[in-house]
Amino acid sequence: MAKFKLIIFLVPLSLIIGLTAFQWAPAQLTVSITDTIRFKQPVNFPKPVYNFKSNPVTKEGFLLGKALFYDPALSADKSIACGNCHQASAAFANLGSAVSRGINNCKGTRNAPPLFNLAWQKQFMWDGRINTVQDVPVNALTNPCEMGNTIAGVLSVLQSSPEYPVRFKMVFGTDKITEDMVLKAIAQFTVMMVSSDSKYDKYIRHETGGMFTANEQTGYALFKQKCATCHAEPLFTDRSYRNNGLEETSVDIGRDSLTNQQADRGKFPVPSLRNVEITGPYMHDGRFYSLKEVLQHYNSGIKNHANLDKVFIRDGKTGIAISPVEQTQIIAFLKTLTDVDFINDRRFNNH
Repeated sequence: MAKFKLIIFLVPLSLIIGLTAFQWAPAQLTVSITDTIRFKQPVNFPKPVYNFKSNPVTKEGFLLGKALFYDPALSADKSIACGNCHQASAAFANLGSAVSRGINNCKGTRNAPPLFNLAWQKQFMWDGRINTVQDVPVNALTNPCEMGNTIAGVLSVLQSSPEYPVRFKMVFGTDKITEDMVLKAIAQFTVMMVSSDSKYDKYIRHETGGMFTANEQTGYALFKQKCATCHAEPLFTDRSYRNNGLEETSVDIGRDSLTNQQADRGKFPVPSLRNVEITGPYMHDGRFYSLKEVLQHYNSGIKNHANLDKVFIRDGKTGIAISPVEQTQIIAFLKTLTDVDFINDRRFNNH
């Protein structure tokens, strides 16, 4: 079977920082070691697309957003926080869960995406229906199978709290809490979740700890040959929407649920592969529990959907030829994308 240059891993999509307001600056600039709440631009990343000027990050704003992220009182029954389904140990995906459960043990339909490098992302959710990171929490707060609340209910809880009005006034200059203030505070927390210190990053930047093994080096070469067209470095996604042949008839219509276009049926966003070792299960519905299963799908499991991306079709055949040895080597490389420093960063952990 002919080889061609693409593998699409539909892994949970669709979330560094300083004591002063945000200032965009390359990582090589000197930063005080006490400057722990300050956005830091990785030297091997492009400039972020997020508009920090519209919501400058401060220490107080970041910490308020963190408190909101981990507060179950924002849910209708006070049992579920954002942090329940976005766990630090899984790069803020839902560890080991194909789909998450919200209030009343309600089971969702799509896999919870990991949250990191959101400052470089323009569209969110598995169908891309949200265009700003600031608006993302609205879905979780109000979805009946997630936190099941209303915005009015959230504001009522916060306003009646003995603590939150004081904290909001410190950040926004008024203790009358609004939806915009809540969303801006959470964004000040999530947009700072930057994952850029994996072994791969150290390799690219020629830093200590970036020496690849033979398997990792070979896997990297195979990755660039077979996967990098869509999982483009350094973010490991091209942000496109594609159908990767999970089924002949889409149970979840994907992008079509937003666009109402038959041509978008069964298409989902190409996610980042950073931290992919720890963000499983994989695909929009969490159907694959291992990277081996994912690669086997691309090797021999692709279904001939009407919207199957053309990159998966060569000479009338579907799939990408990946031998068992090559699969092992590619996985070895993918594991170099795990950012241990990020998942252990106490600034983002609930403590």
